[in-house]
Amino acid sequence: MKTALNAWTVEKSLPMADTFAAVAAAGFAGIELNIDRDGASPHALSMATTQADYEGIRTLSAQYSLPVCSISTSLWGGKMGIAAHHGDAEALLFKQIEAASALGADGVLTVPGGMGDGVSLDAVRRTSIDFLRAHRDEIERRGIFVGVENVWNGFFLSPYDMATFIDAVGSPMIGAYLDAGNMLAFSTPEYWIEVLGARIGKVHVKDYLRSKGINSGGTWQDITHGSADWRAIIPALRAAGYDGYLVGEVFKADAEMSYTDYYTKVAGEIGEIITY
Repeated sequence: MKTALNAWTVEKSLPMADTFAAVAAAGFAGIELNIDRDGASPHALSMATTQADYEGIRTLSAQYSLPVCSISTSLWGGKMGIAAHHGDAEALLFKQIEAASALGADGVLTVPGGMGDGVSLDAVRRTSIDFLRAHRDEIERRGIFVGVENVWNGFFLSPYDMATFIDAVGSPMIGAYLDAGNMLAFSTPEYWIEVLGARIGKVHVKDYLRSKGINSGGTWQDITHGSADWRAIIPALRAAGYDGYLVGEVFKADAEMSYTDYYTKVAGEIGEIITY
């Protein structure tokens, strides 16, 4: 496995060139970029990112020996599960795939969901599956892994939800983008990994400290400072056949610590858990 950092962790005002320099200097082996709204950050991609922009990023990637490992986004927001939004969802998905292809990444992150306001969980599940099925031939043709992530939106509440969803879509190029911290408040990461197995194609890492136990509340913490049992999680990933990037998706809370020191700290924490 290899260390990587999501660009949301980087100081928001930092330009793209400085972002690559800082992440490489901290010792990471890869970086995950994000498609955000226009103007969100100088190191964000957007729906308006051009081929010329990609060329500049490829130059930085080569200059700093820092591959772009995947493309995430903040823009899903229920689009996949609401049929009326499928035009926007399609545009976003294929913009992510375009960015991944142009930058040498092999996967993208998507988020099923959108229930609420009279739209049921069952309806959103069926609509999300239909959306991915409708595009699976093109996804396979383009050769970019599309990962569905477990986030705090009430959609994937157990690994069985995630596994049966992926199996219903029925494509080897559509699987799990597992966030190994997002279920810590109510479940156990290594158990999810056991169920999902080879469906896992990408992994985010973060940590959460439960107040007392499962469903007791808690707070986000730095990696290795929460309730995640990395000595169980990492071997479970190995047993599942996962040997890709562990992408840190964390945020600096200590106002006294510099961002430079924080990146180095996160790189060290992920480097530590990889040895387990």
